[in-house]
Amino acid sequence: MKRDSTHDRSGISRRRFLQATAATSAAGLGGAAGCLGGTGGSNGGLDEIRVAYMPIYPDMQYFIMQEEGYFDELSATVSGEVFSDGPSIVQASATGDFDVMLFGIVPAMIVMDKDIPAKITAANIQNAMQVLAHDDFAAVWADAESGADAFDRFEEEQGRKFTFGTFPPGSVPDILLRYWLSEVVGVDPESDVNITSLGGAGPVRQALLAGEIDGTSIMEPVPTVIEMRGAPYQPIAWAGDFMPGQPAAVALMHDRLREDNPEQAAAFVEQHQRATTFANDNPDGAAQHASTVIGESSLPVETARRAMDSPASDFITDPHKIEDGAQIFSEYAANAGRIDEVLSNDDLFDFGVYDSL
Repeated sequence: MKRDSTHDRSGISRRRFLQATAATSAAGLGGAAGCLGGTGGSNGGLDEIRVAYMPIYPDMQYFIMQEEGYFDELSATVSGEVFSDGPSIVQASATGDFDVMLFGIVPAMIVMDKDIPAKITAANIQNAMQVLAHDDFAAVWADAESGADAFDRFEEEQGRKFTFGTFPPGSVPDILLRYWLSEVVGVDPESDVNITSLGGAGPVRQALLAGEIDGTSIMEPVPTVIEMRGAPYQPIAWAGDFMPGQPAAVALMHDRLREDNPEQAAAFVEQHQRATTFANDNPDGAAQHASTVIGESSLPVETARRAMDSPASDFITDPHKIEDGAQIFSEYAANAGRIDEVLSNDDLFDFGVYDSL
């Protein structure tokens, strides 16, 4: 979402001042500034850090960094471009235009699988997914001897299989759902239930409000919206219970920032950590910023604030916390054909940027 031109001009003015100061005083950033357009060398640093992000709750740190002015503390101008979904960022990344991409870990894996030089330097959130089911099924779920028995009883009583509606195959919500069904519940996602691709959070929300699906795998604030609207759905599982450290959105950093300009990379992650602390210490302010950037018509402040109290609003920066879950997601993404081969944590992460803080 674009900032108004007055805000941009004032922000750039202040950043240019900081950039000039950094050029003479900050270690490792001596010399003239680098080239324009998010390029530059390790001698002078980047003039501009281009960030791709999505208007989703797991990108909370971006909302806070923008609205609280944390980007002004960096020696480069930060320009953000909003995308509707992860695949759009993946497509845009092919031109190498972005220095930081804030989106789901599976799209991040796809970028790296395409040999675009980048690695994950921070996590945005963990344990972000909840499995919602219709109230009628939730009653069966609570009474059944096992999860598998609950799905069997549903099919016997309804004469059809349970239908989940969620994000496209190989997405974070889709992989989390399939893992939960196969590894935790003990049912085959391919044959024992139906999993329908609905595209994104908006279509999933509408399908729930219209009663068109039996359940979903989804992140905040959709569960909160559904509760506040009185739709007959409730959580029956949370990733934090069955996959602690479940990865969701991450900060993927291009090598020209991560490797060629390590001081600026560390400074960006430092502000990311600052935003995480703000989100956890000041949920009222975080909710206001999320509503402002996403748009109050799409995310009212009251809804954003209530969603902050959800266990699925578990904002973090430390990438170590998601490394175990990342391997599970890498295996599932490879099996789904989203990436050519399983990526190791060495392939996925650069822990050194965070650790340097």
